[in-house]
Amino acid sequence: MQTQVEELAENRVRLTVQVPSHDVHHAVEHAASDLAKSAKIPGFRKGKVPRNVLVQKLGRERVMAEAVDTHIGGWFWNAAAQSRLRPVEQPEYDFELPGSDDQDWHFTATVTVQAKPEVADWATLEVGAYEPEVPDELVERELDALRATIAELVPVEGRAVGPEDTVVVDMVSAEGGGTRRDYVVELGRGAVVEEIERGLVGMNAGDTKDLEFELADGTKQSVAVTVKEIKEKVLPPLDDELARAASEFDTFAELRADVESHLREQIEEEVDAQFRSDVADALVQASKVNASGPLVEARTRELLRGLARQVEARGVALETYLTMTGQSPDDLLARLRAEAERSVARELVLEAAADRLGVEVSDDELADWLRERFDDADEAIEELRGTELWERDRDSLRMRKTLDRVASQVKRIPRELAQAREAIWTPDKEKPDTEAKLWTPGS
Repeated sequence: MQTQVEELAENRVRLTVQVPSHDVHHAVEHAASDLAKSAKIPGFRKGKVPRNVLVQKLGRERVMAEAVDTHIGGWFWNAAAQSRLRPVEQPEYDFELPGSDDQDWHFTATVTVQAKPEVADWATLEVGAYEPEVPDELVERELDALRATIAELVPVEGRAVGPEDTVVVDMVSAEGGGTRRDYVVELGRGAVVEEIERGLVGMNAGDTKDLEFELADGTKQSVAVTVKEIKEKVLPPLDDELARAASEFDTFAELRADVESHLREQIEEEVDAQFRSDVADALVQASKVNASGPLVEARTRELLRGLARQVEARGVALETYLTMTGQSPDDLLARLRAEAERSVARELVLEAAADRLGVEVSDDELADWLRERFDDADEAIEELRGTELWERDRDSLRMRKTLDRVASQVKRIPRELAQAREAIWTPDKEKPDTEAKLWTPGS
């Protein structure tokens, strides 16, 4: 779609959107199909009314109005995304119904857009960064995990069950739910409910204990657990034999070097991600960006819906999650709103930086990026082309490229030095942040 943007007073713009004839035809076909499902026309079953008969009975204007009403929102938001506008309210539309579905059509939409900041000179920023280091204890932990995969289980006597033991038990349900004999439980792996794991610790071979636990529906169930045997893992020594048994290496030195190399790669990725995040936040602060208003509220609702879906997918109600985490609904909303403010502020300042740098993303570049992120993405890419989601992905990649450029040009300093400077009070820290400049597309 082709879009013209006209600047108006008070940070409002008017979009004139040209809708191609094939999109108009597609909308009319959809509208006719939807109307046919509910239209009662003698001689025809619902959903089987030919389009020409439907238009004759209902009238051309009724069909065209249905087509526009159901599609104009998508056309507007797609045009806004292509024009890199951030509307903060629903637009006011002005149009005449299409005369036919074989000609291009246009409409206008007037809307208030989000203020865009005057981005600071990022080349003057100093941002702290961690120095990637691989702690010896982290390497030892990884090696111990590798040793555990080939550890030998040996029976133990003369002591109670420990939190990392493997036990052989009989479990008899008090409610007639059945009996499990010689059941092997490796503690610390979540193989049984937490109440049973906790109850087993401290028992001796031959002991029987009634343990109660809660089911997913909130009801309680009791089970009698008898410890029959206690076993512990005996880890193999850190030597060349371990390397040959647990990896493709012939010597322990090679194995340790490989473990350290992989850990260093992971830590470097985490350090880089943290640095990029801090660069974005430093640019937000230097540019005096204070995100607020409808965009932040919409992003907060989006985050809340996402959290609810995540929690409920695990079989936990949101109210239960709040109780478990000790949060009130107000606490949760405040936390999500702060996260939304930070997210929107980053996007605003990176968009402004992208405009200054002239960063663009072609269709081919976007398609290649999506293929890297998803397997078998070609079909999805063709469906996304030209849609609002396609433009959102283009904006995401554009901001990612912009952050790459900005992060490469700021001055990287030791994290400790940055934290020390942040702790020093200076008079300018008492000055209130100024509001972002109002922005229109031509500014």
